[in-house]
Amino acid sequence: MSTLSVTTTTPKRPRRARAKKATVLPVAVDDGAPAPLAADRLYGRCDLKQLKFKTTADLPDLPGILGQERAIEAAGFGLAIRREGYNLFVMGTPGTGKRGLVTRLLEKAAAEGAVPGDWVYVHDFEQPHKPRAMSLPAGRGKELKVDMQRLIEDLLTAIPALFESDEYRSRVDQIDNEFTEREAAALRELGGEAEKQGIALLRTPTGFGLAPEKNGEVISPDEFEKLSDKEKRRIALVLEDLHERLHKIVRQAPQWLREKKERIRALSREFSMLAVSHQIGDLQDKYRDLAEVCAYLEAVQKDLVDSADELRKSQEGPVQVMGITLSAQPSFRRYQVNLLIDNGATQGAPVVWPDHPSYPNLVGRIEHIEHLGALVTDFSLIKPGAMLQASGGYLVLDAHKLLTQPYAYEALKRALRSRQVRIDSLGQMLGLAHTVSLEPQPIPIDLKVVLLGERLLYYLLYEYDPEFRELFKVVADFDDEMPRNDESVQRYCRLIATLGRKEGLLPFDRAACARLVEQAAREADDAERLSSNIQGLLDLMREADHLARIELHDGVGAGLVQAALDARERRAGRIRERLQEHILRETINVQTSGDWVGQINGLSVIMLGDSRFAHPTRITATVRLGEGEVIDIEREVNLGGALHSKGVLTLSAFLAARYANAMPLSLSASLAFEQTYGMVEGDSASMAELCALLSALGDVPIKQSIAMTGSVDQYGHMQAIGAVNEKIEGFFDICRARGLDGSHGVVIPRANVKHLMLRGDVVDACGKGRFHIWPVDNVDEAMALLTGLPAGLPDAEGVVPEGSVNYLVASRLIQFSTLRQVYAGKAASTRKTGSRARPKKRAAAPAKKRGT
Repeated sequence: MSTLSVTTTTPKRPRRARAKKATVLPVAVDDGAPAPLAADRLYGRCDLKQLKFKTTADLPDLPGILGQERAIEAAGFGLAIRREGYNLFVMGTPGTGKRGLVTRLLEKAAAEGAVPGDWVYVHDFEQPHKPRAMSLPAGRGKELKVDMQRLIEDLLTAIPALFESDEYRSRVDQIDNEFTEREAAALRELGGEAEKQGIALLRTPTGFGLAPEKNGEVISPDEFEKLSDKEKRRIALVLEDLHERLHKIVRQAPQWLREKKERIRALSREFSMLAVSHQIGDLQDKYRDLAEVCAYLEAVQKDLVDSADELRKSQEGPVQVMGITLSAQPSFRRYQVNLLIDNGATQGAPVVWPDHPSYPNLVGRIEHIEHLGALVTDFSLIKPGAMLQASGGYLVLDAHKLLTQPYAYEALKRALRSRQVRIDSLGQMLGLAHTVSLEPQPIPIDLKVVLLGERLLYYLLYEYDPEFRELFKVVADFDDEMPRNDESVQRYCRLIATLGRKEGLLPFDRAACARLVEQAAREADDAERLSSNIQGLLDLMREADHLARIELHDGVGAGLVQAALDARERRAGRIRERLQEHILRETINVQTSGDWVGQINGLSVIMLGDSRFAHPTRITATVRLGEGEVIDIEREVNLGGALHSKGVLTLSAFLAARYANAMPLSLSASLAFEQTYGMVEGDSASMAELCALLSALGDVPIKQSIAMTGSVDQYGHMQAIGAVNEKIEGFFDICRARGLDGSHGVVIPRANVKHLMLRGDVVDACGKGRFHIWPVDNVDEAMALLTGLPAGLPDAEGVVPEGSVNYLVASRLIQFSTLRQVYAGKAASTRKTGSRARPKKRAAAPAKKRGT
């Protein structure tokens, strides 16, 4: 449409207005108001003739997932490719069947995959704090665990019995006698020498002593004093020599004892080897194909032989220390096998779905037990996490749950990068625990990770985490909706049948199926598409089945489906009803009759949980002389969102481009959503705001019986918006409560006609002419409809009819511009007069004159 201008010659309104040749908007087809939509265009009804069945019992199951061909292809590719970094992220809104599809694909892929091996932790006899990890073929890990348990059980009886044998005791007695005889011989030799010198070798409770004797009796101190000095000196020299020799013998006694113990220990090892070597040899023969296991058994044999005394003492039973019972064989746990991963009964590749992906559940943990008031641990208390359980297969995680668990996401990335899992304590890793703990050997992993989450999580991770895009290179995007055509409707009915049989529901007749198809289109906000929300469909089917069983029906009909929808709306309708009550009681001022300048009924949508409804909102506009500023009151008080502010700026640009292309835009306008006390977001009311502003400028009243929704661009085109059905129904409910008289209706963008799936009562009212839906393309059609005046489109010569909306708006703006010029001229004249008079006043002052 050409830019409008009006030339005025008198203060009265001009009779004709001419347009300049600056194209701004396309010219509409005509200057009249558009016709309302027919009732059959307000609801995309499902044709029952297309449904060639009586009930869903006649339909076969639907293979696969409906309408997700792209996602199926991507998921299949992601699961099939075995390359580093090609993990899979499955994204989409909840309820679209992501989990079901992934489950089926994983079942198929897992069935074709190889069974991974077992993993065990065993004691490292050289580094006890670093348990050793061993890999065995599937099922062999459990065998090794059982074999080691039997080995220890057998040795606990065999070795003590061997030590109790007559041969072992006679050998020990022989060693004892040998060393006893050696000590006795040394003492006898010393005693003989002493006797020859008149000295007696005495055995006392504290050891041995030497004393002079005479005639076989020890000399008393008194008799010793009676001896001559020469004899005393001789005895002293002899005692000194004998004492030295006795001390030498006594000093040799510990060495002889050590030699004896070493001889007995060697004997014990010899006898232990007789029992252990046979048992270990049998196990080595059994596991000769596993070199790592054979090496471990060799280390076990060496430690068993070295620890034979512990095995022998184990027969003594538990002991009591301060009333606490202690096991006599605590150290034998080191010979156990900690079976970490057992795939003996696994068919195909493992598929693991951890419900709580915390750090310990994902990586693994090291447990502790209380012993004598302290927390102790060993390798047998190491527990595996989901990544180890899924190694060789697939790990499926909920992305939101994973990200909400501290350090779990980082642990997953670390494992995927290094391709191994290191089990450690989270407190130890963070430096929060300072107790002695284990350092288990890392275990290599080979797994495919599948993350399930919403699109927002995927795009945030992809944008802000560089490692994410390297580790998750495949994305399967589930569509929220699918095209509505004959084929998709037939397949949708088969989906209904499949879900019904799976859930054990009553059969649905074809009318009920048609109603479910229509509801799917309503949830998609598009009469030409169907929602892919399988969970929402299943919930509705369950509720309708429940009503059918209460009423003792054999099947579910369309009436029961509608009853379930009505019941659902009632359950969630408290706030909607309370808001409508405030409007009807005029607590919230919304007019649905009469005409008003600068006021229009907009439509606002409220979303609370799974409930979405709309209500009319009064939008007002005021204008005055100014400098081209359009004030958005909501934005000024920080109650307007960015999109709403964008809409106001867009309509401001349209206003200036159309009506003030060749002159200053000399107005100041204010726009407000009346009686709104929360955030206002979105641009779906920008066309209504523009119409209210044009009404105020042209002093043209707007019909309050008509509400409007739609956004506007800079050329005045009407643009599509969301939730068009809820908006129409929200205004219809208020108008019906006050009484429909045929003047009520809603103006919507023509682009939204294909989205209409209105309630039955709205369609009926429109069919009877009591309510109307008007589709429009631009602001001119909207103003003609709202005001009853022609928009005032320029003819071939660019002339705008007098009395039209555009004529009145342009005239008002010209008047504003003229007034602004007048005021500007007066202000300039005043400043000029003041500047002439000022030098005359200053002429009498010589100093000021020189300064001038």
